[in-house]
Amino acid sequence: MKYKGSPSFSHEQEDKIGVLITNLGTPAAPTTGALRRYLRQFLSDPRVVEAPRALWWFILNGIILRIRPARSAKAYRSVWTDRGSPLLLHTQDQEEALAERLAEQLGNDILVRFAMRYGEPSIDSGINHLLEEGARKLLVLPLYPQYSASTTGSTFDALAGDFMQRRWLPELRFVTGYQDFPPYIRACAVQIQNYWKEHGKPDLILFSYHGVPQRYLHAGDPYYCHCEKTSRLLATELGLGEGEFLTTYQSRFGREPWLQPYTDETLKSLPPDGIRSVHVFCPGFSADCLETLEEIAVENRDYFLGAGGESYHYIPALNAQPHHIDALAQLVTTNLAGWDFGETDLEERWARATSRGARA
Repeated sequence: MKYKGSPSFSHEQEDKIGVLITNLGTPAAPTTGALRRYLRQFLSDPRVVEAPRALWWFILNGIILRIRPARSAKAYRSVWTDRGSPLLLHTQDQEEALAERLAEQLGNDILVRFAMRYGEPSIDSGINHLLEEGARKLLVLPLYPQYSASTTGSTFDALAGDFMQRRWLPELRFVTGYQDFPPYIRACAVQIQNYWKEHGKPDLILFSYHGVPQRYLHAGDPYYCHCEKTSRLLATELGLGEGEFLTTYQSRFGREPWLQPYTDETLKSLPPDGIRSVHVFCPGFSADCLETLEEIAVENRDYFLGAGGESYHYIPALNAQPHHIDALAQLVTTNLAGWDFGETDLEERWARATSRGARA
């Protein structure tokens, strides 16, 4: 096997620390073809769909990829921007803001890049950029506060797959979750409180998380427990009592049972019980995307109002808000503890290397 090298490596290059933030991914364009390519990569991941591979291949290629891409493309067109998909632009903004904040706090020895698990920019390309820029230590931060094998676990799979092809591996730290990290909880609370200052407080707030099949929980995936813990801590931070908030799960796919209660069915049931105003916040989404802007902000709004509700609001994700960047910077700094920054004497290192025949 031929391993990847580092073509731009030089003994004169200063050692740096790389921070790679990752998210799920996005199609390259809101078209049927682009969605077909994206969904094929996404739904072919055995971490995402835990099913017998041969059977799933026929279902995916014979049914899903014939029907779903056109429908998903239409949904993406409704949220697409001049800069591309919402998830892409918000993650770009998070990268830039986090890099600036870390440079202020820690200096210029910190490199920040973002990557997507599916689509572009890929995790491979993100690692390449960081290593080429001198990163010899690497912190990978998947922007999924609550761990699941289908998201965070899959990100580690992609990271390991890249590392298997490299000759020189950087020292690695990997953040598996931050569901109870106090600065993250405070950032969520600030986002909600700021929204309430402008729009008032509702009868009920829903904390809606992306769902997974129930059997993942029964198999030992901690995602459900992490979501429930985040909701409890967030409710405490906001001073909410019983009956003022609910935790629900959205975006189910297929016929098998997923984590419950379901967000859409819950919203349909609330007006008959006397709940007339609802706000929905999605603590598990670090950036707005199709699932928040189309599914929650539009589709589920129609369910609630159609059932007799009077006021429905979606509270935007944390995105690149300063309180979110503050929390991410604290999370990164916490996980960098004990790592030295930079090379103490580059001239001495270069002299040692050249004395043994090294070239720049």
